[in-house]
Amino acid sequence: MPAPRLILDWTLYRLVLLLAAPLIPLRLLWRGRRERGYLGRWGERLGAADVPAGAIWIHAVSVGEMRAAQPLVEALRTSHPGRPVLLTCMTPTGRETAESLYGSFARIVYLPYDYACLVRRFLRRARPAVGILMETELWPNLIRTADKLGVPLMLANARLSERSARGYARLPALTRASLARIGVVAAQSEADAARLKQLGAREIAVAGNLKFDIAPPAAQLERGAAWRTTWGARPVLLAASTREGEEAPLLRAFAERAPHDVLLVLVPRHPQRFDEAARLIEAAGLSYGRRSATTAVDAATRVLLGDSLGELFAYYAACDVAFVGGSLQPLGGQNLIEAASVGRPVLVGPYTFNFEEATRQAIEAGAARRVNDAEACVAQALGLLADAPARSRMGEAGLAFAARHRGAAARVAGLVPAMSTT
Repeated sequence: MPAPRLILDWTLYRLVLLLAAPLIPLRLLWRGRRERGYLGRWGERLGAADVPAGAIWIHAVSVGEMRAAQPLVEALRTSHPGRPVLLTCMTPTGRETAESLYGSFARIVYLPYDYACLVRRFLRRARPAVGILMETELWPNLIRTADKLGVPLMLANARLSERSARGYARLPALTRASLARIGVVAAQSEADAARLKQLGAREIAVAGNLKFDIAPPAAQLERGAAWRTTWGARPVLLAASTREGEEAPLLRAFAERAPHDVLLVLVPRHPQRFDEAARLIEAAGLSYGRRSATTAVDAATRVLLGDSLGELFAYYAACDVAFVGGSLQPLGGQNLIEAASVGRPVLVGPYTFNFEEATRQAIEAGAARRVNDAEACVAQALGLLADAPARSRMGEAGLAFAARHRGAAARVAGLVPAMSTT
């Protein structure tokens, strides 16, 4: 890419950062009204965290990426038992997830914002042996500074939808320069690899999706089974990881079409929306209970609001059919692999570009079905709830689908850049 274009891209990027700087504390305060985690640890976001030197450093922006890193973290701890582990994230929910998964052995901090002085301070303090950026975390100043300081970088579990590729292509020279500084890219699929190569990645390997290697925790499966025992013989439809704009039409369709013995378990993706979801249930005229208060539901309860964190596998274990949210609105969808790995039939909406390959494979395997809108979702779910053989076939297909694609953690761990012994 000609040097003038790179200079232009850098100038535009730095201008955006400069204009955004005064807004950062305002944004943190605004977000902190609903998530108090944004109100603390600002020093970490400015690069002043207390971190171990020479660690295996993994950056996972939020909840999904932090969970996806789990099998890779386990593999690297096994192969490098003497190395400290440093995990960075950007959101309070990502931090809570990290604390629950890795808090017993890892140092967990917020990654500083992508200003050269801040990321330089962070990296000089940490001097990590290697940096692993989960999925598509391309921060130009962070990558450039790591390269200058000799920190080898890897992009792991990398995915890039066509929509995201078009976004990065708006600053083509800066994107190409950033990708060129990453030692190796472990892509989820051939399509991801092709798009990343087109944008400038050099060393690329297709290693698969780490999320297939996440085993459903036995304790959560037992918890889900215990919940189901208390709910009795009622058919259970789970709407998991739902996003704004999805709950209202789903609740309306459920209220209009579902028999009174069907229980809807509604689990919003973001905890700051739990109260909003409760108001939507009330507006739909449906009686409900909250998981935070109880898991017991009586015959008159139509909806159980899953207002808890870290129990998604338990919800999957307790349901008969699962709709995976973020897919009825153009948001890209959430992770359907978890539901399939528990052996539950999966429904998804039309917008699944964040999990394009996995969704396609699940549908082809007979483990998932696509629906066009909320009404079709409820109709398909009710049909499956009335058809035990179809549910069984889809559930078995989901288990086989999940098992068939495992092994990414070992492949990705094998690609991690060599670490200095000092």
